[in-house]
Amino acid sequence: MPETAIQVAGTFNVADLSFDDFKKIVINDYRIGYESRQASILGRREVLTGKAKFGIFGDGKEVAQLAMAKAFRNGDWRSGYYRDQTFMFATGMSNLREFFAQLYANPDIEKEPASGGRQMNCHYATRFLDTDGNWINQVETKNCASDISTTAGAIPRLLGLAYASKLYRQNKELSYLDNFSVNGNEVAFGTIGNGSTSEGAFFETFNAAGVLQVPMAISIWDDAYAISVPACLQTTKEDISEILKGFQREEGTNGFEIFKVRGWDYVALCETYERAISLCREEHVPVLIHVTEMTQPQGHSTSGSHERYKSKDRLAWENDHDCLVKMREWMIATAIATPEDLGQMEAEAKKYVRECQREAWNELADIITVELNETAKDLEALADISAYRDDLMEIVSELRSSVDPGRKDIVSATRKALRLTVNEDSTERRALQVWLKDEIGKNDVRYNTKLFSNTIESPLKVPVINAQYEDDARLVDGREVLNACFDANFDRDKRIVAFGEDLGAIGDVNQGFAGLQNKYGDIRITDTGIRETSIIGQGMGIAMRGLRPIAEIQYLDYLIYAMTIICDDLTSLSYRTMGGQKAPVIIRTRGHRLEGVWHSGSPMGMILSAMRGLHICVPRDMTQAAGMYNTLLRGDEPALVIECLNGYRLKEKLPTNVGEFTVPLGKAEILSEGNDITVVSYGSTLRIVMEAVPELAKLGINVEVIDPQTLYPFDTDNLCGASLKKTSKLLVVDEDVPGAGSAYIMQRILEAQGGYYALDAQPRSLTAKEHRPPYGSDGDYFTKPSLDDVIDTVYSMMSEVNPAKFPAIY
Repeated sequence: MPETAIQVAGTFNVADLSFDDFKKIVINDYRIGYESRQASILGRREVLTGKAKFGIFGDGKEVAQLAMAKAFRNGDWRSGYYRDQTFMFATGMSNLREFFAQLYANPDIEKEPASGGRQMNCHYATRFLDTDGNWINQVETKNCASDISTTAGAIPRLLGLAYASKLYRQNKELSYLDNFSVNGNEVAFGTIGNGSTSEGAFFETFNAAGVLQVPMAISIWDDAYAISVPACLQTTKEDISEILKGFQREEGTNGFEIFKVRGWDYVALCETYERAISLCREEHVPVLIHVTEMTQPQGHSTSGSHERYKSKDRLAWENDHDCLVKMREWMIATAIATPEDLGQMEAEAKKYVRECQREAWNELADIITVELNETAKDLEALADISAYRDDLMEIVSELRSSVDPGRKDIVSATRKALRLTVNEDSTERRALQVWLKDEIGKNDVRYNTKLFSNTIESPLKVPVINAQYEDDARLVDGREVLNACFDANFDRDKRIVAFGEDLGAIGDVNQGFAGLQNKYGDIRITDTGIRETSIIGQGMGIAMRGLRPIAEIQYLDYLIYAMTIICDDLTSLSYRTMGGQKAPVIIRTRGHRLEGVWHSGSPMGMILSAMRGLHICVPRDMTQAAGMYNTLLRGDEPALVIECLNGYRLKEKLPTNVGEFTVPLGKAEILSEGNDITVVSYGSTLRIVMEAVPELAKLGINVEVIDPQTLYPFDTDNLCGASLKKTSKLLVVDEDVPGAGSAYIMQRILEAQGGYYALDAQPRSLTAKEHRPPYGSDGDYFTKPSLDDVIDTVYSMMSEVNPAKFPAIY
């Protein structure tokens, strides 16, 4: 087994190559690396001149990435961070024109396929969905998961990308999915800076990969700094591979193979990557390649200079050990190239990079120039017949003199002109109004679409199938309904896997998966460690590779530990790739109503604010939950399902089609009809509301109770707004803190559905207290909405409207 040690430069394996062929390969590598460096230099200049907003580049990392690219094959995956441009160029997953198109935020996915201008530069992605949202053949392409700026944030997802290969290799029932894997021979390549290895997401995922033994190869680019912070302040012993030695695989144990190599040693890098990735690919052993003695010639980003925090000695060392400088010296010393040959090639490379930059700039600028001139002419035409001619011509002048104008300048000028002429009516003004509406629609597509995939497989398009029951349907525990649902779906679709804490052997803490691991095997239903962040990452990566994971977080309170990966990565994936990638993972959890600070959570406001991009399902019972799982497992978008923690042992009828019936997302349901007041609630508090209905009826109050069933999407048929037209009074009941989930629901009803205009009384919310609930039944009663609270609140609202009929109780 290789030890954690510096891999010394040895003989480069050229057994199958002539020296001339070998020279061509090396020179081509150097050309790619040199072009990448010039792109970094020119990109920085473009930011500093104002053509681009911000720049962050991969200079200093070129040679290691050239070596890594040699080991990268079709079917493999990259999940890295924003220093990997040379690797992307060397593998062909990106090119210089796309590099600059992203720098200029070109919204055309033909020009900037990674994100359609939605991500800053050096945030890479390949499109593994076609224009209709269908999967492309992943084994015929090199694949790159969409980058995010949170520097360790790409590592949890890497675990899932690698774990998918393990599933494809070990589960022969998946062999038919040959467009996603060839017997699990794919490697998931991850990259991270040395500073970011201090983050919990890295350590958590690293440990999980060692346990799972998946083909994951993590490269650490170590330039001894994290922005300005030196290694002595971020890493014990100032050496990440040194402190990870305990993960080194030994005979009879699991773990990692750990390699260490200098970032400027081309030969050693090529040999190390060939050896490490072969081992990773063939034996499904995770590997760590710690690449040391790297440099960052331009500093962290365009936001500052590294001369502020690096000593003169360090800067001099970096100049001497620049990886391209060292590679050039080696090429000359070994007669691979002459200084003259390299000089000529470097001059050509500079010219080519400049041409690519100009082409990328002109492709966007020329279109905007045409749009600007056309709009300016329309504004001039309006000025010719307007009483505000001078003011309008000033707007035109400012527009035409804009430096590096964008579409915002064009639209803003038009809006300003229309405001100025609001009291005039003319053909020219009406034409501008039509143009503006059309242009806003186009920009809505450019900048505001694809929060969800919205394909033909969207869960919103899954046909509705009602639950069916025998006349003498059995009453069973709610957990048994769920269990039967999962059983039917695992039998139906071999792509479905589930994993989480205590999910496998004991069938989850509430027995929803009881007995299913024995039936379907521990490769499909799996226990994990206590590691919420990497559980979600594991699910996300698997989902990106065509499988259908259910990733369980044991309690809703613990979802907080996975917030980074959910809100930074999963929920923005479709949006930030402009529909180029998707990850239909289902996050299963349970919450509400149990007693105690740490197991009673209902943080719906936090979830609704941070997790747009997930369908958020809040079933009132396990039958509804089962129908939602049936829907989601037939769709292709991510979702969060929050089961009611106190409902597993409540009795429910068992449907005969428990694995087929579906609950449509976004469709609210009226559970009790009434004319006096509309009460909207969900989850566990809905049960309390329903218990209050007959008590209120005794007091002469007929309550209309509505269950939205999903909070995102929310009541797409405007059932709540229609109910308000009948009752004119609204009460929202939930277990979140005041002004959180209830405020969201009110905004949807009163603003989006126009419910405000139907009110004849102040809308009210009944929520939990500001703090988390204490332990015990008394603590629950005085902290969260109770039956008495619901009755008294509804009654007081009716009393405000008609005090004679409903005199004050207290």
